[in-house]
Amino acid sequence: MKNPGVTRARLAGHALVEALVAQGIDTVFGVPGESYLAVLDGFHEHARRIRFIACRHEGGASFMADAQGKLTGWPGVCFVTRGPGASNAAIGLHTAFQDSTPLVLFVGQVAGDQRDREAFQELDYRQLFGPGTLGMAKWVGEVQDADRLPEYVARAFHTAMQGRPGPVVLVLPEDMLTRQTAAPVLPRVVPALAWPAPGAMRDLRTMLAKAQKPLVIVGGSGWSAKGARALQSFAEAWQLPVACGFRFQDCFDNRHPLYAGDVGIGINPKLAARVRGADLILALGLRLGEMTTGGYSLLAAPRPAQRLVHLHAGAEELGRVYSADLMLQCSLAVAGQALGTLELLPEAPRWAEWSAAANADYKANLEAPPVAPLDMAVVVKTVQRLAPANTVYTNGAGNFSAWLHRYVRYFGLQHHGRTQLAPTSGAMGYGVPAAVAAALLYPERTVVNIAGDGDFLMTGQELATAKAHGAGQGGGPRSGHLISIVVDNATFGTIRMHQERSYPGRVSGSDLRANPDFAALARAYGWNAWLVQRTEEFEPAFAAALAADGPGLIHVKLDAEVSTPRVTLSALREAATRPG
Repeated sequence: MKNPGVTRARLAGHALVEALVAQGIDTVFGVPGESYLAVLDGFHEHARRIRFIACRHEGGASFMADAQGKLTGWPGVCFVTRGPGASNAAIGLHTAFQDSTPLVLFVGQVAGDQRDREAFQELDYRQLFGPGTLGMAKWVGEVQDADRLPEYVARAFHTAMQGRPGPVVLVLPEDMLTRQTAAPVLPRVVPALAWPAPGAMRDLRTMLAKAQKPLVIVGGSGWSAKGARALQSFAEAWQLPVACGFRFQDCFDNRHPLYAGDVGIGINPKLAARVRGADLILALGLRLGEMTTGGYSLLAAPRPAQRLVHLHAGAEELGRVYSADLMLQCSLAVAGQALGTLELLPEAPRWAEWSAAANADYKANLEAPPVAPLDMAVVVKTVQRLAPANTVYTNGAGNFSAWLHRYVRYFGLQHHGRTQLAPTSGAMGYGVPAAVAAALLYPERTVVNIAGDGDFLMTGQELATAKAHGAGQGGGPRSGHLISIVVDNATFGTIRMHQERSYPGRVSGSDLRANPDFAALARAYGWNAWLVQRTEEFEPAFAAALAADGPGLIHVKLDAEVSTPRVTLSALREAATRPG
């Protein structure tokens, strides 16, 4: 059988674009640079099959690629130039690594005959992004031979998706990209799937048979809609309470009677007690990182008090932090189906009351005392009440996100795919680029970003990217909206909170004293904009944003005293200065 790949000679930069098309990529994000002009020309040549989204900053571009990887389950793609471009993109790469997001970052490089002379903007990317368990990439490769370029692209996609997904870096010397090559493109990657050993599944059934207070904690990258449905069926068959790990709240339907809440920053104290009191934890797909484990205290490392079953796609992750009682290597795309093969116990599960109580605790946590003059709980609940069911919610890092995590009730992946885009790495500035990417990739869906003032100011220039490429236009039933809600409390709220806990009353560096008029700034970018200072003003503004043509920003003014949904700065200061 003849190789169906392209065999005509063309620039290597064009061959690279053809290889991306062969991998099913129709959108890439980046900032143009002279180090990969041949690739940019390839995007022009194949403009009908693939588009290059020119972003305003490499950090924003790499965040957009991370969002692409999260939403599609296929590697997001980002192009940046050498030196400063690559350094700026590092934040998205690190986020993808910690979030286990498949991503391929292409970096332009100086010409081969200029290497190792500290040529203009030259860097050693293997040193910079160093692959490893605490690096920023699963693999860093450099393509010296134009004829091997399709091979490297295929390997990059394989590596990004196999086992624990993550980012890969491919370095592209400028002179290599301008050479002619007749190398054929390679077929689309099909990732291999791992399935647990039968004996291990029998052990899991035995452990469940002995449990009195089991709890499932689900999360991680790689769940599919089919896998999420199978997971729900497994939970229902065994009547297991299910919690979601930090910023993986859309892995299980939050409206389900078995849902117990999210295990992360600002955890419901009753859920934290339930995690500690469980006699069996089924951790499905998560790394069990610091945020989900409460600083490795909810589950003590390296040997938790609870019996622990850890299922993960990457063999290297199992046993890395926690010495689990049972370790299962399994691709998350088939994890739900694998769990569904467990033969049910002859008697009904004995933990029905335990599961019901977990869900009751979650529902009670949705209630909160009113706050004036602006109540963020009401703001978030209003957003969800008015926005379409398949809305994608995005956020970066900051105390403002606690309202989003607590009050949005995410649908499971089986209903609308990914609906939560947020960095488990705690990267500020993620939400705006992620929202722009989501709106460009799924123009029929509404996307809502909630950002803090400090968070927004790190990547807010990507509003221009959204406008330039027509993101979130609205105006019809098949055209979704793009709305950013900026919570402005004139402070880096999380840092201020920690300052008041550790150094009460001694504020340094955490005030934002010269914030812009965010509504005016949005209008300068061509967005619609509204200012909200009181709770009752928010619903009309959000409704107007949903009715308007074009993207919209709502500038929400919040008193810095309202630190989180659970505590004020005054209460923190008082507790820190109280004798004893």
